[in-house]
Amino acid sequence: MRPARPDTLDSRARCLLRALIAQYIRDGEPVGSRTLAKTAGLDVSPATIRNVLQDLEEIGLVTAPHTSSGRVPTAQGYRLFVDSLLELKPMRDEDLHRMRSEIPGGSSTQDVLTRVSGVLSQLTHFVGLVTVPRREQFTFRQIDFVSLSPNRVLVILVFTDNEVQNRVLDLPRAYLPGELEQVANYLNQNFCGLPLEEIRRRLVAEMEQTRASIDQLMRATIEIADASFNAEHREDMVLAGQTNLMGARGLGDVERLRELFEAFGRKRELVRLLEGCVHADGVRLFIGEESGYAPLGPCSVITAPYGDANRTLGVIAVIGPTRMDYDRVIPVVQATAQVLSSTLKTARLAP
Repeated sequence: MRPARPDTLDSRARCLLRALIAQYIRDGEPVGSRTLAKTAGLDVSPATIRNVLQDLEEIGLVTAPHTSSGRVPTAQGYRLFVDSLLELKPMRDEDLHRMRSEIPGGSSTQDVLTRVSGVLSQLTHFVGLVTVPRREQFTFRQIDFVSLSPNRVLVILVFTDNEVQNRVLDLPRAYLPGELEQVANYLNQNFCGLPLEEIRRRLVAEMEQTRASIDQLMRATIEIADASFNAEHREDMVLAGQTNLMGARGLGDVERLRELFEAFGRKRELVRLLEGCVHADGVRLFIGEESGYAPLGPCSVITAPYGDANRTLGVIAVIGPTRMDYDRVIPVVQATAQVLSSTLKTARLAP
């Protein structure tokens, strides 16, 4: 099969390919030459259109599901369409307003990302995904301890992006409430505004410098802080709208859906795919097998990084069938990444 390049197609072929893909996205049915004769806006006969469609099929841009049917675009056809024939539609003002109202500032980062995945799903009617930034990228604000039993302590960690984490520690020895209060006061007074990794580094340095004369408070501080600040496993991705794919054309096969839903459950491969887009300059699009991940074979994935002016914090994405309204969905992904980045600017990040 010869590779398809935009410069191999004349203007008539490009026009017909654009019209065919737009018609197929809209109706979901194979598109025939008579339909294109009416909709493509070209003064040519159905016979001429059939010849052009035959040429497009030979170079792999369209295919005929059945001998007597019309044509449907291939993944290669969609790629050429998106890269050189697509005209993006700006988001409607009401959708943009809705997005901004549903991604409010002041919430914790986890809450904001959960909202974002839901908004992506609602606006596109597909699956919305957002990777979660590492906790080390945000700075520490406050720590409190609650004694549950002599050796068991509840740690309440508050970060500058309003995220609150509760961790239960089993300590090697018993600590009195007064000791826990002293440790909390020391950490809050000396390490507020620093990332966890920097706090751990400074505590280890202090221990090395004062090992011989280290007092009881410092020993307790290092012991408890080391256990409290160790990164625990957190969700690395949030997603919403999986059921939107049920019944979607091209995804109706039960086995395909099962594989796709299992992939959503595992998340690992999806996270790896999205993390590969962290340094992308704006939107990236994977059509069909381009993702390199078999369960996404009948799908397209549209991604965009989010963050602040200095760094990327994560990636948002939409997953849907290859037959999707690219001119509508791509601007939604772009705008969502921009709104999310703006929302997270208020959170204090680690330097």
